[in-house]
Amino acid sequence: MSLDDVERGAATVNSDQQPRSHHDASDPSLLPTPSPLRMPEQDFSGVTPRLWPKRRGPSIPRTAVFLGAALMTAAFAYELYGVLSFVQMTPFQLLFLVLSTITFAWIAVGTLSAALGFLPLFAGETADTIRIPGADGPLNRRTALLFPVYHEEPATISGTISAIVEELASLGRNGSFDIFVLSDTRGAEEGVREEAAYAALAKTLAGDCKIFYRRRIENTGRKAGNIKDWVERFGAAYETFVIFDGDSIMSGVALVRLARAMEADPSAGLIQTVPKLIGGRTLLQKLMQFAANTYGSSAAAGLAFWGKDQGNYWGHNAIIRTRAFAGSAGLPALPGPPPFGGHIMSHDFVEAMLLQRSGWGVHMAPSIEGSFESMPPALTDLIVRDRRWSQGNLQHLALLFRRGVPAMGRLHLFMGAMAYVVSAIWAASLVVGLVLALQGQQLLPSYFTDAKTLFPVWPMIDPGAAMRLFLGTMAVVLLPKALGLALELKRAQRARELFGLPRAVAGVATETVFSMLFAPIMMMTQTSSVLQIFFGRDAGWKAQRRDGAHMDLAAAMQFHWAHMVVGIIVAIVCWQTSPGLLVWMAPVVLGLVLSGPLNWYTSQTAGPAMTVVLSTPVDRSPASIELRALRHTALWRESWGAEPADGIGPRRELATAA
Repeated sequence: MSLDDVERGAATVNSDQQPRSHHDASDPSLLPTPSPLRMPEQDFSGVTPRLWPKRRGPSIPRTAVFLGAALMTAAFAYELYGVLSFVQMTPFQLLFLVLSTITFAWIAVGTLSAALGFLPLFAGETADTIRIPGADGPLNRRTALLFPVYHEEPATISGTISAIVEELASLGRNGSFDIFVLSDTRGAEEGVREEAAYAALAKTLAGDCKIFYRRRIENTGRKAGNIKDWVERFGAAYETFVIFDGDSIMSGVALVRLARAMEADPSAGLIQTVPKLIGGRTLLQKLMQFAANTYGSSAAAGLAFWGKDQGNYWGHNAIIRTRAFAGSAGLPALPGPPPFGGHIMSHDFVEAMLLQRSGWGVHMAPSIEGSFESMPPALTDLIVRDRRWSQGNLQHLALLFRRGVPAMGRLHLFMGAMAYVVSAIWAASLVVGLVLALQGQQLLPSYFTDAKTLFPVWPMIDPGAAMRLFLGTMAVVLLPKALGLALELKRAQRARELFGLPRAVAGVATETVFSMLFAPIMMMTQTSSVLQIFFGRDAGWKAQRRDGAHMDLAAAMQFHWAHMVVGIIVAIVCWQTSPGLLVWMAPVVLGLVLSGPLNWYTSQTAGPAMTVVLSTPVDRSPASIELRALRHTALWRESWGAEPADGIGPRRELATAA
């Protein structure tokens, strides 16, 4: 008998032998009365009637980013051409020119976008594309908080929910929000334990908030299908809903402000917050938190600045208008088998595009505080997650030229795919560059061309052009880090932090070194992912490891053996060609050769020095919602650890203790 057969059998009756829903494996008493809302599948090639007037077209910031990037790329290509064509450009040199120019263009767009976002932030302004009111006004509509789970630890989710309910209750707003735990967890036994846990949570918090639980028998459509099932069964009862990830959390104030913003602007279909990374214990998590919280604000503000009300959606920590989503964002299965066909994996980008197509505003609100998430504990977990994301983003290539895709939606889909394709382009440019270096070492130069000439043509590289190329490229690559450092120094000065300046400088320097070492590892893994996807290999859908024991060194070495072998080969080739070339390629070589030990080292708990150097404001002064969530999670773990069979939650006075 298969696992699905077991779950279907378990779904037919509950503990009292009451009939259950034909598509649920959980107790129907844990759900509210249905409020169905139709969510039809959309035709990507069709024309959809607009419920609102056409959104704003090309803006000055958008033009500045892409025209500026085009001019910078043209200057880069001109200088590189001058370096390469000292006699006559060969086909390999032309290929190197094209690949390097594409890579530079991608970096230039990101850098200019961050620079554009830096300007209002440094001036003390917000980059929100919609007015976000305070949390002290009325709320007239109901909002559902959705927690899609797939083999997540119930104690962590319950701790998050308990903390959110506690904050909403302290604001007197808990009556405006209901909570749904929407499970796609597989396995009858695990499902029974999960159901008991969330039933206990619902009973414990019944006096403060309504908490519902549903586990599907079949996880059709994965996370997007999970949300669609909720919309079609219960969505009509709620004006808006907020989606959480397994490791995300939002404060009560942030939730109330988002709900009030949606009520104030009836044309808004979605408002995306910019979550800060918190809760990291390993060195990798500390590095990622520092990078995201130091450089991410200007990058997010830049996206908001040129995206305007045609922004993007990242799948969680966003509020969505239910009827807009139901009427515009129903996802069909793409034709053909995975990885390019089947259910849409990176559904969030596509849903944002579909909302734009119907005229709904898709906004970003970087200024909202109280939106958080966490990172995987080790590089291995990050790579596994990234493999799934790469398949989802490359799947969007099948939609780029559909007639019904709007221009800004097309741009977001293209940029999402390019985020992975550009790694393969960078890898190809490095390979071609090594071939050119080998050719230059092995082949004798030709001093006379086919044309008649009295004097030889000396093959000399213009050192001035080469230096300008190097300095310009480094400036473009490092500018976002410099902008983030400037914002952090201004914040530290305003907060009168005693060691703000040396800590910020040391943090940026440390993170920059590690990011240079990580870059070739991610380049190689993403290149491998792109090749696998184009050759038809499906990544599947696996549960994420949110936390866990430290990685074993032997396991890290085994995971990265290919990276280390490639790094050694590149080092040998560079040394045989020219010691100077090895110096030039040192960041790439070191990152690959040290990939195994680097993965192991960064998966360990960060030491005291690194913890101080890489600390962020939310590390030094944690938000109340984070502290509440940690406390409640510990209480639920203690309770279920002591009494795992009966699923009884912590005592009421403990669950609501300050």
